Amino acid sequence: MKVLLTGGTGLVGRGVLKALVAHGHEVTALVRSDASAATVAQAGATPLLGDITDVAWLTGQLRQVDGAVHAATTGEGDAVAFDRGVASAAAEAFAGTGKPYVHTGGAWVWGQGADVREDQPFDAPQITAWRADVEKVALTIDGARGTVVAPGIVYGYGTGIPQVLVQGPVVDGALTLVGDGSQHWTTVHSDDLGELYVRVLEDGAAGDYYIGASGQNPTVRELGEAAARGRGLSGAVVAEPVEASRERLGAAFADALLLDQQTSAAKSKALGWTPAGPSLVDELASGSYAS
Repeated sequence: MKVLLTGGTGLVGRGVLKALVAHGHEVTALVRSDASAATVAQAGATPLLGDITDVAWLTGQLRQVDGAVHAATTGEGDAVAFDRGVASAAAEAFAGTGKPYVHTGGAWVWGQGADVREDQPFDAPQITAWRADVEKVALTIDGARGTVVAPGIVYGYGTGIPQVLVQGPVVDGALTLVGDGSQHWTTVHSDDLGELYVRVLEDGAAGDYYIGASGQNPTVRELGEAAARGRGLSGAVVAEPVEASRERLGAAFADALLLDQQTSAAKSKALGWTPAGPSLVDELASGSYAS
């Protein structure tokens, strides 16, 4: 199908673009610079330079395609208005068409848990508390197939949230953790996540969430030890008091990283999705994050 993709050069979007092209979809990638246009063209998409915040213009572009995936982030500015604008454009363009629209959320909205699921109540930390109202726009498009993919902590290509661990302070040869390191993180490689987006675009049920996580839920201590080895240290780590983590990283971000969250992502895997990428532990110790 003809698919409009936003955010095709970001950590999430690059995996989505790669998977869409691999599955034979014709991708138009909305970009904001000539450099990004060159990047998505090299990956097999047709670049479209434009202002994603111009809702009327975006609505017109969406009317020309068979489906859309929104994987862009603001980078700066009001994330709520940004995401609401894109979802509203999709609602206007796709209403009554039966076309699929995949919106990007995040697994943090379910808070802590030993196996968080899409059907449990939200318990979002402050940093993502705004998501539910915006995502309701995407999930309730009349006569279309709106869905939300909610990734865990996305990794790969040496970038993203795992850099927080890699770039942590070193104290007496030990890498500083976020908190005491006992908390688990839900994780997913960018390339695996892209495959899930394609599954959801093609077969996802209207109005449904799909957690994007591999089912590997390492502790931050395990990740920190891997990051320390990747930096050429001995693998030693040191715990950080919660208040110190909040001061260093900002309270809202730190509180999300301190969540003890695990998931099996059973609903997503029921679509036939089989994550196969390297683990975050391996990526930190000897992969794209290692120096």
